[in-house]
Amino acid sequence: MANGSVNKVIIIGNLGRDPEIRYLPSGGAVANLAVSTSEKWRDKQTGENREKTEWHRVVLFGKLADIASGYLCKGSQVYIEGQLQTREWDDNGVKRYTTEIVVKVGGTMQMLGGASKSAGTQPAQQNQPPAQPQAQSSQPPMDFDDDIPFAPIGLMYPRYLINVIGG
Repeated sequence: MANGSVNKVIIIGNLGRDPEIRYLPSGGAVANLAVSTSEKWRDKQTGENREKTEWHRVVLFGKLADIASGYLCKGSQVYIEGQLQTREWDDNGVKRYTTEIVVKVGGTMQMLGGASKSAGTQPAQQNQPPAQPQAQSSQPPMDFDDDIPFAPIGLMYPRYLINVIGG
């Protein structure tokens, strides 16, 4: 942090529509997501349950964009870690702005819940490869706390890999 500032956004939400993918002239993939996050509370004056939903524009690049277009669909739950970025353009003489969460190298997108485009048409067991015999190991298996709602971040895998949780 040479300049003493941080631009980091973390959200967990659901896709409001299927990912939109396009390709740059260089061949790199870009996916646009619409992700909703909601907060719920009880109104102290009326006693009614209230809910406020925010919509977030999310932009993924490269392999993450390709994976998102192949596996995510409307309703999929995702964990996103990226940076806020504001774009500006001219629309018939009127300046327009939009602020997006951009997931570049070093950012994270994880699918939560195991929902995917192919999961809706086949039972979950058919989507899994046949069980392989396990090799003997002197190390104990990794212990994951069942109370953690998403996969641990920072395991020995590259950050661009996606963890599918649930099933």
